Amino acid sequence: MIIHGLQKMTLVDYPGLVAAILFTGACNFRCPFCQNASLVRNPASEPEIPDEEVFDYLRKRRGMLEGVVVTGGEPTVHSDLLGYMGRLKDIGYKVKLDTNGYRPDVLRAAVEGGYADYVAMDVKNSLTHYAETAGLSHVFTGLIEDSISFLMEDHVPYEFRTTVVHELHSDEDFEEIGQMCSGCRAYFLQTFSDRGDIIQPGFTAPSPEDMERYMGILRKTIGNVSVRDR
Repeated sequence: MIIHGLQKMTLVDYPGLVAAILFTGACNFRCPFCQNASLVRNPASEPEIPDEEVFDYLRKRRGMLEGVVVTGGEPTVHSDLLGYMGRLKDIGYKVKLDTNGYRPDVLRAAVEGGYADYVAMDVKNSLTHYAETAGLSHVFTGLIEDSISFLMEDHVPYEFRTTVVHELHSDEDFEEIGQMCSGCRAYFLQTFSDRGDIIQPGFTAPSPEDMERYMGILRKTIGNVSVRDR
């Protein structure tokens, strides 16, 4: 699997662990607010980090680092994902998988095969507005529902999260999301911020008042809801 980015340490991306982050390329979504446009649309244009460099670093940092986050792009589009996660496990790391949930078969295999110790799934929007938010003409929302249902069976620790964009999200969307994810372990809202390399520039952040209201809506059905800075 080709790795295009390595963040050598994070204290926030793997809850409870000091971790590194590995960035894969390519994605099956085209979210217009995505801030990794080059990585998603043209990963071949991005630098590649050789395997030996990645694993040499991770071996040297064992003990200081406890986990590795595999993110993207969208990791589940890669046929060698599970083997790669297995290699990370073999050198002693806990592995967190970040996914958009559009390949529930791969998600299930990663969890049931013991490759993923934690999963963070992006819930882009209500099912009503999923395609628009994912940047596609059509989304098979049943695949999203399958991934949500599977994670809520509690096979591994997990979280759901939504990057909130002023132009794309509404009270009605979060009412629907709250019903869809009712009773889940944890739900995080992330405020959109335009930091460049956006697929479709022009989006803006929700107001603090909007974020508070959206949290209140989700808390009707979800006990653990908070805002996480991106």
